[in-house]
Amino acid sequence: MKRFGSLRRSKKRKEQDGLGGRHQSEASCLSGSGVSTPPTTPTQAASQPVFTQEAQQSGPTPERLEPSSRSRCLSAPADTGQRLSLPSAKPPIPSSSPVPPYSTSQQVYGLFEGMLEKLELDDDAAEPESDIYMRFMKSHKCYDIVPTSSKLVVFDTALQVKKAFFALVANGVRAAPLWDTEKQSFVGMLTITDFIIILHRYYKSPLVQIYELEEHKLETWREVYLQATFKPLVNISPDASLFDAVYTLIKNKIHRLPVIDPVTGNALYILTHKRILKFLQLFMCEMPKPAFMKQTLGELGIGTYNDIAFIHPDTPIIKALNIFVERRVSALPVVDESGKVVDIYSKFDVINLAAEKTYNNLDITVTQALKHRSQYFEGVMKCHKMETMETIVDRIVKAEVHRLVVVDDLSSIEGIVSLSDILQALVLSPAGIDAQHS
Repeated sequence: MKRFGSLRRSKKRKEQDGLGGRHQSEASCLSGSGVSTPPTTPTQAASQPVFTQEAQQSGPTPERLEPSSRSRCLSAPADTGQRLSLPSAKPPIPSSSPVPPYSTSQQVYGLFEGMLEKLELDDDAAEPESDIYMRFMKSHKCYDIVPTSSKLVVFDTALQVKKAFFALVANGVRAAPLWDTEKQSFVGMLTITDFIIILHRYYKSPLVQIYELEEHKLETWREVYLQATFKPLVNISPDASLFDAVYTLIKNKIHRLPVIDPVTGNALYILTHKRILKFLQLFMCEMPKPAFMKQTLGELGIGTYNDIAFIHPDTPIIKALNIFVERRVSALPVVDESGKVVDIYSKFDVINLAAEKTYNNLDITVTQALKHRSQYFEGVMKCHKMETMETIVDRIVKAEVHRLVVVDDLSSIEGIVSLSDILQALVLSPAGIDAQHS
């Protein structure tokens, strides 16, 4: 039987050695009325995250091995507003001795020694247990995955819609928690899906003009125009397990899960499928490998292979938006006349319509709309049915994408494998849970 050592024991050892770090979260809140709770100014949402000296000197954590996963700003105007520092859920323990310099090898050893402890492997076991990833996720809390230092963009519900979406673009984020000053609590999330629903419903509508909608406050937008799709905020406690986080994300068919401290009401972080899978993959090399990791996608039946939604290079943007809403998909492969996959149009690409103020002309083609990204787009990330699960996990984590397009030898589309599909197979299926279809 395999068991995982307690994270608390390793945390305590590191703190005793003077290596305990402090998790700090910098929250930038956009308010429509100047000062709110939390108070800031609109320009602050694009400010650079502040990394304290304590955070930089803290001991090895998973964040040290994955710096690229931190939220990065695409632009950074001068910070002119106040900054709200959210209190840490785990107070720092002062050290009486200076922090010694650590080499990379020492950091890696300390990281795995602290986070994962393999004990008592059963000699009679012919192969590793299939539920090892499930048990790993149950043995770690959401707080374990929160970066040592991070920035969180928060919008006040009194903020103008136009400013909110511009702030999403400026900060390179896809969603932000909504703070209601009157209720003194978080009431929801503003996502790109909200923007898409509005464009889908009111583009060329005789009832209202798009430019009128953008002048509304977020609270009006949500209550009036998004009433049919309005959902209460789904969140999770930092003390909940990562297993619970995976189940909550997939069960509710959401892509972002705010971690909110139940005592203070502060938002600490936004959990995503990508972040969770990257955390798990970081420790996979230290765990016995289940047999299914050597099986192919075709053998495991992971992914979607029937009735795949796709578009063509000359498909109008408005039609693509309609497919996003009606089919509830997050990306559409772009297929040419021969059936070959040549590009992909995702929900995140839609936010550029707001950035470039081109959402009043949604009759342009997908090819025209995607010209802005030609300089940095590395191409569609693909895979084949005959590739193993291990290969698929490595590829999707390293590429930092949300899905792989399954193609045949001629690059014709066969299916889609998403992060939800992979986490379902690795974490929930071994527990006998099918959150995707329940």
